[in-house]
Amino acid sequence: MIRYLLLSLMLISAASFASVDVRDFDTPLQETRYRALIDELRCPKCQNTNLAGSDAGLAGDLKDRVYEQIKAGQSDGEIRDYLIARYGDFITYKPPVRASTFVLWFGPFILLIVAGFTMWRRTRGVIAKPRPLSSQEAEQLQRVLSGDQERRS
Repeated sequence: MIRYLLLSLMLISAASFASVDVRDFDTPLQETRYRALIDELRCPKCQNTNLAGSDAGLAGDLKDRVYEQIKAGQSDGEIRDYLIARYGDFITYKPPVRASTFVLWFGPFILLIVAGFTMWRRTRGVIAKPRPLSSQEAEQLQRVLSGDQERRS
């Protein structure tokens, strides 16, 4: 009986730590836009977690900012542009293609092409015709072969 009581208390205390993001929206479309934006935007503190999945204080502030801007009637593009201007391209999982993100977008392909070309250049000369043996090497080979044949007999 005491075990069940302790288990119940542990479950109740664990549930009290769970946070629920409750916000009042005027329309279901606003809520859908809010959910899409916080799923799409990255938490600057957590590195690879979106705003929806982050419990960091900064993520909470950014969620508040997104909520306020949606309620103010700003478009998704305006909200994204505001956050990119403030936190840089890192805040989005899909940074725009521009000079500052060129290496991010095309670096892996360039590296793959360079590696492939280097491998091709190195392996191109591997299949070469054998050079003829010098007279000294031919004599040494004959000695080895004749000595090997004497051992077999």
